[in-house]
Amino acid sequence: MPAVSFQQVSKTYPTPRGDLHALQSVSFDIEEGEFFGLLGPNGAGKTTLISVLAGLARASSGRVLVHGSDVQSDYATARRRLGVVPQELVFDPFFNVREALRIQSGYFGMQRNDAWIDELLDGLGLADKATANMRQLSGGMKRRVLIAQALVHKPSVIVLDEPTAGVDVELRQTLWQFVSDLNKSRGSTVLLTTHYLEEAEALCGRIAMLKQGRVVALESTSALLARAASNVLRFKTDAALPIDLAVQARITGRVVQLPANDALAVERILARLREVGVSPEDIEIRKADLEDVFLDLTGTGGRPGPVPLPGETPPDAGAADTVTGVGARNA
Repeated sequence: MPAVSFQQVSKTYPTPRGDLHALQSVSFDIEEGEFFGLLGPNGAGKTTLISVLAGLARASSGRVLVHGSDVQSDYATARRRLGVVPQELVFDPFFNVREALRIQSGYFGMQRNDAWIDELLDGLGLADKATANMRQLSGGMKRRVLIAQALVHKPSVIVLDEPTAGVDVELRQTLWQFVSDLNKSRGSTVLLTTHYLEEAEALCGRIAMLKQGRVVALESTSALLARAASNVLRFKTDAALPIDLAVQARITGRVVQLPANDALAVERILARLREVGVSPEDIEIRKADLEDVFLDLTGTGGRPGPVPLPGETPPDAGAADTVTGVGARNA
């Protein structure tokens, strides 16, 4: 039995301009003990899907099951098995950290839970803040408490919705070490949404990608990476790129990244740059990563294509001859 099962889940919101389809027949299963990634650009439907899973929103059609329990008809059982860390920082200003965790335990009928609370405080670096009022904590510390609250009732399924957004490196490392231990040693199922794709690549065994409320990819991380160009040419420049390179490039400030599957592709790119008088700096070749796959599948970045030899007609010969770094696609 899957830990989580999304079965033809759709969610539609009526608006003055017509229906908004936030989710459209989303179906996939997350197996018990998986570390699963849910990725997509802003507005793809990730948080809506998690809200349906958590019972905060009702699907327009379809079902969601947690270990076989329907999140609507058997909501009490389903929610006991879920621990959700939301994007927003929500806290009660009238209690200290330990009191907040004890109260959260009480919501699930758990008494004398202090041993596990102590383990959470220690594992998440909150031991020295146990008696601090929630109002006194920094944003990063408040997020640690949110994570502890989601785990305090020992859920079998942990849902992390952008858990490291806007937090420092120390918290990220502490969080991933603790959650990875829960996944490996206790068999907890983890569902992660994140815009830090290097985290998803390092942690998730399988990934679903959403675009405009639909699943556009559902594969193991290794299979997704195999889709990407084997190498990427990276360099810096302040100059304008020729249009045939610009339409394929991922440009961030001065940094340009272009797909380059082999040495011949690298030679073609460098020859094209010399032809138009562009002198690249800090040239390097790296392996393609999950971000390259993400940008390709979601249509938010340049799609790899062949680089023409000098003298060949570029794909968009009728367009402008050059594109500046500011005007090109930005990652």
